[in-house]
Amino acid sequence: MHRKPDGSWDKTRLPSRHVTEGPSRAPHRSYYYAMGLGSREIAQPFVGVASCWNEAAPCNTALMRQAHAVSQGVKAAGATPREFVTITVTDGIAMGHEGMRSSLVSRDVIADSVELTMRGHSYDALVGIAGCDKSLPGMMMAMLRLNVPSVFLYGGSILPGRWRHKDVTVVDVFEGVGMHSAGKMTLEDLCDLEQHACPSDGACGGQFTANTMACVSEAIGLALPLSASLPAPYESRDAYAVASGEAVVRLIETQLRPRDIVTRKSFENAAVVVAATGGSTNGGLHLPAMAHECGIEFTLRDFAEIAARTPHIADMKPGGRFVAKDMGEAGGMPMLLKTLLEGGHIHGDCMTVTGKTIAENLEGVRWRDDQDVIRPVGKPLSPTGGVVGLWGSLAPDGAIVKVAGMQSHRSHRGPARVFDGEEACFAAVEAGDYKDGEVLVIRYEGAKGGPGMREMLSTTAALSGQGRGDKVALVTDGRFSGGTRGLCVGHVGPEAQAGGPIALVKDGDIIAIDADAGTLELEVDPIELEHRARAWRPRETSYGSGALWKYAQIVGPAHLGAVTHPGAAAERHVYADI
Repeated sequence: MHRKPDGSWDKTRLPSRHVTEGPSRAPHRSYYYAMGLGSREIAQPFVGVASCWNEAAPCNTALMRQAHAVSQGVKAAGATPREFVTITVTDGIAMGHEGMRSSLVSRDVIADSVELTMRGHSYDALVGIAGCDKSLPGMMMAMLRLNVPSVFLYGGSILPGRWRHKDVTVVDVFEGVGMHSAGKMTLEDLCDLEQHACPSDGACGGQFTANTMACVSEAIGLALPLSASLPAPYESRDAYAVASGEAVVRLIETQLRPRDIVTRKSFENAAVVVAATGGSTNGGLHLPAMAHECGIEFTLRDFAEIAARTPHIADMKPGGRFVAKDMGEAGGMPMLLKTLLEGGHIHGDCMTVTGKTIAENLEGVRWRDDQDVIRPVGKPLSPTGGVVGLWGSLAPDGAIVKVAGMQSHRSHRGPARVFDGEEACFAAVEAGDYKDGEVLVIRYEGAKGGPGMREMLSTTAALSGQGRGDKVALVTDGRFSGGTRGLCVGHVGPEAQAGGPIALVKDGDIIAIDADAGTLELEVDPIELEHRARAWRPRETSYGSGALWKYAQIVGPAHLGAVTHPGAAAERHVYADI
C-alpha cells in the first residue's frame, strides 16, 4: 500500500520519486509549478494519460475528450494526471496505397513512444486510450512492457451509416468501388454512399480489427467491463473514462500490475473472444506480440488451436448482420463472456483491473432473450471459430483466414496468378483481368518485404463488390483488414523476402486451400522447388532509409507477432521497479 493513514502518499517505491522528491529535484518541481500544479499535486502519484488523438480519421477525434474525462477521474481519486499524445496511422486512410506500409510499423512505434514518455518522466501508472486498429495492441503492449498499474480504454466505435434503408459501414464503400468497376453501381450512387457511410466519431463499426481488439481488452482483463461497447459519440462513454481514471489509482494503491492480470489463461480467453465474434485475422498477429511483452509464448498455432474449438456466436459484420453498436445494446462483452463462461470456453478465474476475476465481474449478468446479436453457445452460427489457421507446403510457419459467415467456398484448388505487390493485383482486379478458379498470389508484402505487411482491403473488397469473391481465392504474405471477407489467406510464412515457398510460386502452379482441414499446399515437386530456390534472390524494396528501412532490419516473423525487440525474456529490469 502506498497510501498513508492520513490519505497522503508514500512514494518510496514509485517511479515519480525520481522527479519529485528531495532537494536535488527542486529544478524538476519548478517545471510542475510552471504548469499550475501545487505541492499537494506534486506529492501525489503521476498517472500518464496517453491517447492516440489526431485528426487523421474519425477513429481518433473523440479521444482527447475522453482523455480529459480520465484526468477528472484520476484527480478525484487523489492522483495527478499527465496527459500526452502519441501517433496513430489510421488504416481507412492508409489503405490501398504506399501509406499502408506505415500501419503495422505504427503499432510498435506507439508502444515505444509510450514507453519512452513514461520512462523519461517517471510516471507511476498509465491509462491508455486508443481508437484505430494498431493503436489498441500498441497501447496494451506498452502496458505489459512497462508493468506499471494500467487501465486500457477504447475510444468507441462509429455509429452505423444509413443508406437506402440499411446499415452500412466503410467496408460497403470499399466494396462499392468494386461494384462500380464492374458496372453494378453508378458513380452517383457511389458518391452518395460515401457521404452516408460514416456519420460520426469512432472506429469502423463492424467486427474489424479495432472492435476485435477492443473486445480483447475486456477479455484480457485490462479494461473495465462494458467499456468497449458504447459508440464514440455517446457522451455516456465519458463515465467509463472517469471510472478508468479512478480505477488506475486503486491499482496504484494495491500495486496490481498488468502482468499480475494478464497470464497465459488471459491470452487463451482473448483468442476465444476473437474466434467467437468472427473477429479480425489481425488478432492472430497482435496477441502473440502482446504476449511477447510479458514473457508468455503464444503463437499463431496456439491462437488457431483455440479458434478451432470455439463456437462462433456473435453475428457481426463483415460476415454477419450487426455492428458494434448493436452488440453493445445486446449486452456487450459481459453478455458474450458470460455465455462463453457458462459454456466452459473461458477461464473465469483470471484477474482484471477491477480487482475482481472475470467470473466475479460477471456474477450479475443475465442472458437476454430480446436480442439476437449474441447466440447461446449451444446454438452457434458455426461450431468452430470465425478465424482458421492453415499450415502446409506453402506456409510451413502458418497462415490465417477469416471464415466467419462463409457457408460455402471454404476450400479452393486452382492455378496461381502471381503478383509482386498489391498494386499489380488491384489493377488486374479492377480491370477484370483475372479468371474464375484462379488463386491470386500477392507476395513481397510481408513485414520485411513490403516493408510493413500491408492490408489488402482495397483488393478484396473490389473482388466482393464485383460479385466474384467466391470465384477466386487470394493468398498473401501481407495482411487483410478485419473488414475482409471471402477466401483470403494472409500472414503466409515464411514471407517471400525471407525466401519462403511463396517466393517460389510461378503462374499456373496449383495451390490447394482447405479451411476445414487447416491446410495450404503448393502442389509442386519439392525437387523443382529446390531448383527455384537456388536461383532466387531477395527483392530490393523501395525503402533504403528511414523508419520503414529500420523496421525491415529488425522485425520478426508474423507467426510470432512481427515483433521488433527481444521482449520480456531478455529483460534485465522492469520499468515499474526502477
